[in-house]
Amino acid sequence: MTSIQANLQAVKSRLARALHDSGRAPDDAVLMAVSKTWPAQCVREAAAAGQRVFGENYVQEGVAKIADVALPELEWHFIGPLQSNKTRLVAEHFDWVHSIERLKIAQRLSDQRGEARPPLQVCVQVNVSGEQSKSGIEPAHCLELAQAVARLPGLRLRGLMCIPEPVDDPVRQRARFAMLRELRDELVRGGLTLDTLSMGMSDDLELAIAEGSTMIRVGSAIFGARNNSGAQGE
Repeated sequence: MTSIQANLQAVKSRLARALHDSGRAPDDAVLMAVSKTWPAQCVREAAAAGQRVFGENYVQEGVAKIADVALPELEWHFIGPLQSNKTRLVAEHFDWVHSIERLKIAQRLSDQRGEARPPLQVCVQVNVSGEQSKSGIEPAHCLELAQAVARLPGLRLRGLMCIPEPVDDPVRQRARFAMLRELRDELVRGGLTLDTLSMGMSDDLELAIAEGSTMIRVGSAIFGARNNSGAQGE
């Protein structure tokens, strides 16, 4: 067993324990392996151990890796900041986008998805920490954006995503995850059909699961430490 496969097994065990401790079903949350900056061979090692969902932060790197790995059973999620001039590549190659924070980006993704492809699965990213340096829409404006995104024909709005500012206080961190869950519930009461809460990373997945996360984004605990670890969720 390679180190990646052993790490993956350990993370899956953590996830299973967290779900059990929260009284949730074993299949209530999906593990995304954040493979940014790691070569295609690392993805293949994780895939050989049964991992199917992978996350990338950088457009060109992600597109090249998808082509290099070339395993049709894998599901690719884009989780990084997205600029207008990169939307076509993402629309053409990825299955999910978690970082929708502007309607313009969502409209471009919808227009560029292509009628032959299934709708692009998307999440609205919310800034739950209130930091100016953090990506994501302010919670007060989330409903308006989510409703607009849900009307776009090339997209399917699945839920919300957040990347809280790292803090040492688990009570504060859990409160931010709770904020996203409560916002999701508010949107559902407003008529939207949402099934995804993308929250929780290597250091805080247990707190996120306790607050209802359905998709955790884990990079360093699977692939190892990076020089830029922490950017956009892992």
